[in-house]
Amino acid sequence: MNKLVATGKTVEDAVNQGLARLSASRDQVSVQILSQPSKGFLGWFSREAKVELTLQAEPARGDSLDPNKAYASTQDEAATAVEVPDASETEAAADRAPAVSPEAAKDNDPFEEAVSFLIETGKAMGLSITVHVEHGHDQTTLNISGDDLGMLIGRRGQTLDALQYLANIVANRYADRYLRIVLDAENFRARRQKTLEGLADRLAKQAVSTKKEVALEPMPASERKIIHARLQNHAAVKTYSKGDEPNRRVVISSRRS
Repeated sequence: MNKLVATGKTVEDAVNQGLARLSASRDQVSVQILSQPSKGFLGWFSREAKVELTLQAEPARGDSLDPNKAYASTQDEAATAVEVPDASETEAAADRAPAVSPEAAKDNDPFEEAVSFLIETGKAMGLSITVHVEHGHDQTTLNISGDDLGMLIGRRGQTLDALQYLANIVANRYADRYLRIVLDAENFRARRQKTLEGLADRLAKQAVSTKKEVALEPMPASERKIIHARLQNHAAVKTYSKGDEPNRRVVISSRRS
């Protein structure tokens, strides 16, 4: 065995466990960090660090080997984002959520339960929020308002997405059919869409001018969909996705490359 994947509470723990299993020292392996540890949001989506260790061929005489070089470089590049399930996973999780009694489901409105959950979560975060329910044809939007909502939205909407996932689970415990809930705060969804569409336009120009593929950073499925939709009728570029979740990304390439 010259390669294995190890996990641990920290990257260092994972590396040490892998070294023990390989019976190797740090200078005998290269390390690729597959994922950083994350406690997730409110204890949900927690994950351990995951690394891949590969035994190195013994360096030729006179060669120098920095035992920390590969480890340090991959650590800098590792993603630290909260891992948020996509819509299909949300629906599956809602189906697996513990059911309540028919009496409780009958007496409790699913959307009121989701709103109560959000308000209580806001209080736990030190925020005073209000939630407006807007029913649509195939989804219901819960619009959150209040002061200092940056903490609730999170970096690029990651905390908002995590809350949306949980709100769907809460609501569907009290529903007799699958309900789709979208969370918004301070019109974040529209602003984020505009940002992504502008990014798609700029990178499309880059792909055309350089005749080279342009790979975007990893994005959740909902954001990749915005990029694809923006460029689907573009005459000079095409898009596709590559990689596995949570590192799946959009690639833009020139049709003439």
